[in-house]
Amino acid sequence: MCGIVGYVGSRNGTSLLVDGLKRLEYRGYDSAGVSLMDGGGIETRKAKGKIAMLEAAIGSMPIQGNVGIAHTRWATHGPPNECNAHPHHDCSGTVSVVHNGIIENYGPLRAMLKKTGHTFVSDTDTEVLAHLIEAAFDDNLEEAVVDALALVEGTYGIAVICSRDPDKIVAARKGSPLLIGLGEGENYIASDVAAILQHTRHVVYLDDGEMAVVTRTGYRVMDLNAQTIKKRVNRIDWDLDKIEKGGYEHFMLKEIFEQPQTIQNTMRGRSVDEDGFSKLGGLNLSREELQHFDHIIITACGTSWHSALIGKMMIEEHARIRCEVEYASEFRYRNPIVSEKTLCIVISQSGETADTLAAMREAKRRGAKTLGLVNQVGSTIAREDDGGIYLHAGPEIGVASTKAFTSQVVALALLTLKLGRLRTMSVVQGRVVTQALEKLPEQIQNILDRAGEIEKIAAAFTDATNFLYLGRGFNFPVALEGALKLKEISYIHAEGYPAAEMKHGPIALIDADMPVVFIAPHDSVFDKVVSNVQEVKARGGRVIAITSRDEPSLDGKIDYEFRIPETIDMLNPVLSAIPLQLLAYYIAAKRGLNVDQPRNLAKSVTVE
Repeated sequence: MCGIVGYVGSRNGTSLLVDGLKRLEYRGYDSAGVSLMDGGGIETRKAKGKIAMLEAAIGSMPIQGNVGIAHTRWATHGPPNECNAHPHHDCSGTVSVVHNGIIENYGPLRAMLKKTGHTFVSDTDTEVLAHLIEAAFDDNLEEAVVDALALVEGTYGIAVICSRDPDKIVAARKGSPLLIGLGEGENYIASDVAAILQHTRHVVYLDDGEMAVVTRTGYRVMDLNAQTIKKRVNRIDWDLDKIEKGGYEHFMLKEIFEQPQTIQNTMRGRSVDEDGFSKLGGLNLSREELQHFDHIIITACGTSWHSALIGKMMIEEHARIRCEVEYASEFRYRNPIVSEKTLCIVISQSGETADTLAAMREAKRRGAKTLGLVNQVGSTIAREDDGGIYLHAGPEIGVASTKAFTSQVVALALLTLKLGRLRTMSVVQGRVVTQALEKLPEQIQNILDRAGEIEKIAAAFTDATNFLYLGRGFNFPVALEGALKLKEISYIHAEGYPAAEMKHGPIALIDADMPVVFIAPHDSVFDKVVSNVQEVKARGGRVIAITSRDEPSLDGKIDYEFRIPETIDMLNPVLSAIPLQLLAYYIAAKRGLNVDQPRNLAKSVTVE
């Protein structure tokens, strides 16, 4: 969602802050702004639209200073415009605040402040924070922030500067990610390490209920009772070029083509072929504890929810453990059955998804053990879960998830392998899985080498207004994911269904204008899918089929075909998802759309 960058040091912070915002563009935003202290007061520039508009505003009215904060906003309260863009100020213009999250009680607070003479200029909830800090200020900024936050209900990641207590940034967090970057004679604040990676690799992650005072010479972290907290310094090992496009037109295309390597990274050191087993050292669960569970809940949102559905089928088929999949946004608002024999697996690319984090905390409160499948090292879920599996897919910049999805499926396969071998899976069965896993990178490369075939198919459907995606068994979630990808970046309406459910309603939509994508590799339910293809063709539908071998039963029934290599049923989703990612990408690109930053979407959804 929104992005925060802060700087305190001896350099002019203007370009540094703007460059940091550019590295957060992938998170989704509709306006941007920057505030700097220039030795006197606070100067602010804001603009609706892309960061280029903010640069133009700064170019026409330059500002400089060596203490500053900057922000990219994704509108929640009030429309996207210059007035509602962050940073926000108090009445006197001496306090400047940037904020990620939602202040739930901003209405009553705003009314209270108005009664005491405060004047508001925006529609946002964030502006309340600036006025609360102004009202509480008594020569010490951090004390004023503590007093202000004591009145706030909701979520926040904030950074605050004040011309009456200069040379510092005060930051605080509750539910929205925030970190401190450590430099030489300068320090940083950011909501995402990507913003500051070109300047430092050493960061300190703030946890909920923590506040930091950051100066050019150091930092101090404390709780909201002003008690100092000792924090671990983390080193970030990502290379800067991993968050650059590397010659590709879009980040999404680059990340699709990275999947042979990212799958290899997810598996590295974890698959033991000779024993048909997997080594997952980060689970922090003993053999006895893993055998103790009789119930698994997997909770996630969006694309991660689709990988969870695949994981459920893997676990129930091969480990024979009852498994449920829950939308994280719904889990804590009902009364789920959870016991000490429940294992709750939470899946989130960013490790910061607000609903997923809240679901994990609820499961822990009810006595379950929790495992996180996350990509972001040091993220909140990774710090709060009982154990987990890092995906090691590297930074994913494109808003529409691609490489994280396939890495999630592989991580779930490794977990299934471990659980299955501890229960009912034989060594021979385990070896079949490990050998199939080892082939995946080469098989994915085979698909990518033929991306031009998908691009030709995409060219025939750039004007389509609806799509239907159908699959069975392990490939039903792939149908959901393929439809989601198309919706996200091409703005074409698309639906995913179990193929057998087509005749229970969706078949009414089938005509010559309705492209139907069948995910039909040669697996245990292939013959059933063939019958569904015949039903579509009988009604004049156009069929795109993802298959894995020549099948006479499909002769004359497919308009467009793309073949993937053959693998075992549980790993078909890894291979079948990739041509669907490419199909969505090429259709969106040919429609001239912003593939990496689709409208209304954000990479990391950190509000409920």
